[in-house]
Amino acid sequence: MQFETKCVQAGWEPKNGEPRVMPIYQSTTFKFDSSQHVADLFDLKAAGHFYTRLSNPTLDAVEQRIAALEGGVGAMLTSAGQAASTFAILNLAHSGDHVISCSAIYGGTVNLFGVTLEKLGISFTWLEPDATDEEIQAAIRPNTKAIFGETLANPALAILDLERWANVAHRNGLPLIVDNTFPTPYLCRPFEHGVDIVIHATTKYLDGHAMSLGGVIVDSGNFDWAASGRFPEFTTPDASYHGLVYTEAFGKAAYIVKARVQLMRDIGAQAAPMNAFLLGVGIETLPLRMERHSSNALAVAKWLANHPKVEWVRYPGLKGDKYYPLAQKYLPKGASGVVAFGVKGTRADAQKLMDSMKLAAIVVHVADSRTCVLHPASMTHRQLTDEQLVMAGISPTMIRFSVGIEHIDDILADLEQAFACI
Repeated sequence: MQFETKCVQAGWEPKNGEPRVMPIYQSTTFKFDSSQHVADLFDLKAAGHFYTRLSNPTLDAVEQRIAALEGGVGAMLTSAGQAASTFAILNLAHSGDHVISCSAIYGGTVNLFGVTLEKLGISFTWLEPDATDEEIQAAIRPNTKAIFGETLANPALAILDLERWANVAHRNGLPLIVDNTFPTPYLCRPFEHGVDIVIHATTKYLDGHAMSLGGVIVDSGNFDWAASGRFPEFTTPDASYHGLVYTEAFGKAAYIVKARVQLMRDIGAQAAPMNAFLLGVGIETLPLRMERHSSNALAVAKWLANHPKVEWVRYPGLKGDKYYPLAQKYLPKGASGVVAFGVKGTRADAQKLMDSMKLAAIVVHVADSRTCVLHPASMTHRQLTDEQLVMAGISPTMIRFSVGIEHIDDILADLEQAFACI
């Protein structure tokens, strides 16, 4: 099936007389006819659902759909994008280990890595997305467990050269994990460029309507955990499952199975069936929405680039943008719907511009059907130091403009009247 068809059909195949629309299995638990069946489920000898914290038919259907869209062997939904980021790292690293991360990533992830996971004993080295192969290589240590970045950084809009970073990672027996939230698998399929693990904040474009929190981890199945030699957690017996070895029992799906049966089992953070259902509905229109988001955003970027009160515009789909060549390589269908720009003047001018907008709403959100606006330095990234703000590509007058799917004339008219107020 083509991508657009998978968005509508993948994951749920009703049998004769079953519901055409994927049902919401709003149940925490499931009934069985024998105690042995339940024992086999607990021992991972049989597949099936027995408790929604681990799996649920509604979640399973959406996970299969997302895995099909990304081209992976399996996926696991989480309660939020932050939970997906957390589990993606904790599935590989523990106290005493080290991870390399791009600095130009979502501010919440910077705090998660640099504060919370550091407290758990995992150290991080921060590199700019444009770091050279030599700089990446120099940052790798014997205890390094992963390299992390964002396909299209939030809000810096830097594009990671996926193939180059993946090549360095693989030469050192390391997996490359990327957050593909902004492009979605419609605009970019990271596995085709060497990425090993993909995560999403499904709250954003995959849901598309700002209705349901969620996250997802997708496993490509391509990384050889045994050959790496860095991951005994996958290649030696797990005492909590009577000595089961993940690479031997689950092959290419070792990573995603371990994330579910170990981390989700012990920590929780599972997605709710209702949220999974809403996510599934949102994905059905993903291609249509991403086309409109991208075309509208490009039009907005061109308009801003010619405005006398705009100091700079950042949008990878705009000719002349620093990342335009990488956008043509990794995002040939469009550069998504977020535009960043700097207002000529002060932070107060940027805030007044936002306050003057009528169609674009000031919300702590991004990437849904409605146009919205945010000031990263004083909102999503306000916990960052001045030095961290610079590393993340954020200036005091920077505005993140998330272009919706409304008519482009109305979006531009709103911008025009707002600029007239400063």
